[in-house]
Amino acid sequence: MDEIKWGIIGCGDVTEVKSGPAFNKVANSKLVAVMRRDAAKAEDYAKRHGVPNWYNNASDLINDPEVNAIYIATPPLQHEEYTIAALAAGKPVYVEKPMALNSAAAQRMADASEKYGVKLVVAHYRRAQPLFLKIKSLLAEKAIGDVRFVDLKMLQPIASDIIANSEENWRINPAISGGGLFHDLAPHQLDLMLYYFGDATSFHGLASKQDISAPVEDLVTGHIQFENNVVFNGLWCFSAPKSEQSDSCDIYGSKGKITFSVFGQYIKINIEGKEETLQFEPLQHVEQPMIEQVVSYLIGEGENPCSAEEALKTMKIMDAFTKVLD
Repeated sequence: MDEIKWGIIGCGDVTEVKSGPAFNKVANSKLVAVMRRDAAKAEDYAKRHGVPNWYNNASDLINDPEVNAIYIATPPLQHEEYTIAALAAGKPVYVEKPMALNSAAAQRMADASEKYGVKLVVAHYRRAQPLFLKIKSLLAEKAIGDVRFVDLKMLQPIASDIIANSEENWRINPAISGGGLFHDLAPHQLDLMLYYFGDATSFHGLASKQDISAPVEDLVTGHIQFENNVVFNGLWCFSAPKSEQSDSCDIYGSKGKITFSVFGQYIKINIEGKEETLQFEPLQHVEQPMIEQVVSYLIGEGENPCSAEEALKTMKIMDAFTKVLD
């Protein structure tokens, strides 16, 4: 393929700014069709964004001869069904995170990609952003020496402004999201750990419902040991007091520490008592750097920026932390 002609399945809120417009801003890429079950909303999105075709049925979009690649931006419940349908139709897929409801579903998606010989990429898009690439380079050059351990804390009040808004709060409906807010936010954080430190040799955790009014577990803890002996400790609480709100990740090395916010714009580097802060400008379209890499991969000019096999590792860790059964 010389040009990627995208169709979006699920042109909801998440695609308005974060991803949708970027498909027309990347070289060799064009957004040609969108789909949403609500026909009026699909038509409205298409008109506002200058997209020539719109549908209210996923099969119609997948079978549109003008569409040669599919971006799936629905809630996780539909990821497996739509991904496998698109792959079966011979059309490569870029699917949002989390990859699926659980690792069993993610495995079936990966198997389908192999079965049909069609490319599949998962939208762990922080891998491509300048802030997180800078951290990767700092680790590679051993700016803080040999990494010892990582401490991550995500503490949010019940009404947190870090959570993406949507018409229906499907993120706390496990039948649609796979779990609670952990399933929405932790994929970004855990994928970065695998991106930085490689494969995990062991991982375990537990989940608990602290807020009795919550429909899902709102506290999750997890521990990972990586092949290079780096140890990760993570704590996610979505019923913390507002005064203790936190989004922090500390990477400790033999010479110092790197501190950053997975959902913020800064890196602090402390080496033997000397601290430096790096600030990064917010991206207009946070997925654009990743979409550039996806397009490069699909036209045969680059590597897969996040394969199904890589994303499956994140799903398995999440399942272990929350004790999800297949």
